Amino acid sequence: MTALRRHLLCALGILVLSLSAQAQKRIRTENLPNFDMRRLHFGFMLSVNSADFIVQLKPTAPFTDSILTVDHVRQPGFNLGIVTSLNLNDNLSLRFLPSLSFQDRVLHYEFRKSNGKTAIFDKSVESTYLEFPLLLKLRSDRINNLAVYLIGGGKFSIDMATKKDVNNKIDDEIVIKLQKYDYSVEAGGGFDFFLTYFKFGIELKYCLGIPNLLIDDNTRFSAPLESLRTKNWVFTLTFEG
Repeated sequence: MTALRRHLLCALGILVLSLSAQAQKRIRTENLPNFDMRRLHFGFMLSVNSADFIVQLKPTAPFTDSILTVDHVRQPGFNLGIVTSLNLNDNLSLRFLPSLSFQDRVLHYEFRKSNGKTAIFDKSVESTYLEFPLLLKLRSDRINNLAVYLIGGGKFSIDMATKKDVNNKIDDEIVIKLQKYDYSVEAGGGFDFFLTYFKFGIELKYCLGIPNLLIDDNTRFSAPLESLRTKNWVFTLTFEG
């Protein structure tokens, strides 16, 4: 999976450079002059994400458990999705972006052993989310074949790979259990390039989860935690016709 993510990131980088070069070459010609006259547009999106947690420990954890630290380590992932955009006016549109998001996070634990030494555990928390973002996009007027925009809204997510029903009492490998459903707020911005045959977008946004996803089943890894909330940076390429 790690090699696939690296190859996908390299491919997206090459694609950005080539499409940006094409946009610069054609900047003297206004491409797709009637694009905004259509109210409804469709396309697809490719994204890379950097998923992480907001971790809160219980106030009593250092005194009642042998826990020393819990660190969270962000990991790369990727998204694939469909773009549906409804123009509300010349500068405002409503966007629905159903997508599949592959995310991985690592929780790094350090425990104090009875002999005074330290025991270290890295617990990988993988999720495959079916996401349903609904966003408002505020875009500037076109400057030749370029426009800038801000985007914001909310997202509902379903973890298709949830392990919330795993019985940690009988499994050799204890897992960190998360709730199946999540919802978050999103905000960001980007650029639209009007090319010869389609509109190409580059976007960066931040996603912040609202609910506590932790399922505390009283294992040594869940007991010290008060809450786990998701946070995510997403870099997206969009292709709309």
